[in-house]
Amino acid sequence: MLTKKKNMRAALIAVLALTTAAAWPREASAETVLRIGMTAADIPRTLGQPDQGFEGNRFTGLTMYDALTGWDLSSAEKASVVIPGLATEWKVDDADKTKWVFKLRPGVTFHDGSPFNADAVVWNVEKVLKQDAPQFDASQVGVTASRMPTLASAKKIDDMTVELTTKEPDSFLPINLTNLFMASPAKWQHFYDKAEGADAKAKSQAAWTAFAKDAAGTGPWKMASFTPRERLELVKNASYWDKARVPKVDKMVLLPMPEANARTAALLSGQVDWVEAPAPDALPELKQRGFKLYANEQPHVWPWQFSRVEGSPWNDIRVRKAANLCVDREGLKDGLLAGLMVPATGTFEPGHPWRGKPSFEIKYDKAAAQKLMQEAGFGPNKKLTVKTQTSASGSGQMQPLPMNEYLQQALAECYFDVQLDVIEWNTLFTNWRRGAKDPSANGSHATNVTYAAMDPFFALVRFLQSGMAPPVSNNWGFINNPKFDELVKKARQTFDPAARDAALAELHAASVDDAAFLYVAHDVGPRAMSPKVTGVVQPKSWFIDFSLVSMK
Repeated sequence: MLTKKKNMRAALIAVLALTTAAAWPREASAETVLRIGMTAADIPRTLGQPDQGFEGNRFTGLTMYDALTGWDLSSAEKASVVIPGLATEWKVDDADKTKWVFKLRPGVTFHDGSPFNADAVVWNVEKVLKQDAPQFDASQVGVTASRMPTLASAKKIDDMTVELTTKEPDSFLPINLTNLFMASPAKWQHFYDKAEGADAKAKSQAAWTAFAKDAAGTGPWKMASFTPRERLELVKNASYWDKARVPKVDKMVLLPMPEANARTAALLSGQVDWVEAPAPDALPELKQRGFKLYANEQPHVWPWQFSRVEGSPWNDIRVRKAANLCVDREGLKDGLLAGLMVPATGTFEPGHPWRGKPSFEIKYDKAAAQKLMQEAGFGPNKKLTVKTQTSASGSGQMQPLPMNEYLQQALAECYFDVQLDVIEWNTLFTNWRRGAKDPSANGSHATNVTYAAMDPFFALVRFLQSGMAPPVSNNWGFINNPKFDELVKKARQTFDPAARDAALAELHAASVDDAAFLYVAHDVGPRAMSPKVTGVVQPKSWFIDFSLVSMK
């Protein structure tokens, strides 16, 4: 009966989608248009530093904007690595490893025609770090500063050279800078000069609001039109500085579709050409009808992140290990997710340079899990109540409700009574930075926010270092382990790549041995699309390069 109801709902949504699509203006026949159904419930922020997690970076960050450093998204086989972006080269000072010099790419202009230079870099650093700067925007700080927590300041050396200073030696800085997108200072100033407000702060907020509706970055796509919660239309930047990445499609339309069945119905009905995370039970029909499916193992983890505040049930390592041993990940993969996941035995799997040699083996062993729970004082007649906050959809969340219901049933066999607190995705993501002690956690003992594992800070440091507790970064559960702190310092201050990898491997092994998370799955970024869509490269990354895509 439940399946029939879902199918009926999907069919109704499809009819409504067709009605909506029919009301849209017809595109000129010579114009190629790519329409994408996102998992987000709203268009990610467009002003330069997106919200909505890395789905925001994927759709409104890396499209309209560039950073000093970027990701190589050109291969489906090789790992995605950091490459030059708006900076052509960089080097840490040999005498003072808190100072870095970045050489900038000449001849780059913003979408409004103004030049990209050292002044623009300093301006963009100060928009999130310098509170007395006119362009400082507190709303952009949380999604930016927490991703590059050691960056302290920027200084112009000459038009094409900047010096960046960190609070402490930090070998991760060039990777962290992939998250700082360059918005046009001239375009913002134009809006600021026209803005009305009682003071400079009010005028600044008005300028950013106006900028979000008519944005200007240096990226391969330019904003054409924007309707909040409905659609964002981007057009190709024909004069983009990297000629190999000038988009092959004239226009890209982004549509929020948070419900998996609705996205799938929209694809089947022809409303969109591409959907993120299609409904797993619809895969056979999609294949039968000639739609293309793409998936690739990503550096991306689907976990429960445990609260470690006083009184949390997860403070007992026996309980943390029991939860990890009680989940049949292969059953989740082959059943509910139709093969669209990789079972997680840590943040990194064997073969990765940061895996290390953990002694705790994460696997499905229900008997061992039950024994640990009994040693901790629980059993068939005394369940342990744990509450987890999750979302109904969202960036990288895969299929959060069915997956959490699967865990709920699995953990019940190991004497857990799991309660789910389901909230909207962007609210969950905001709560992630507030922490387990904040009222927004609603008494939860764990949070289910997926995380990218492309770089050391994102994969390990922001969760394990005690100094990354809210509001600094994403140590939601307030982990405070001196061994973790020591290994973070060792890795961050090691500038030799091989030695740094060894330190990170040691840190990862320690986190697995401590059962720091309930590690469940690695996402494979499933996408389904019309056979008209060609040239797609699905990299081993959370991101994808839309510039390579063509439409028949």
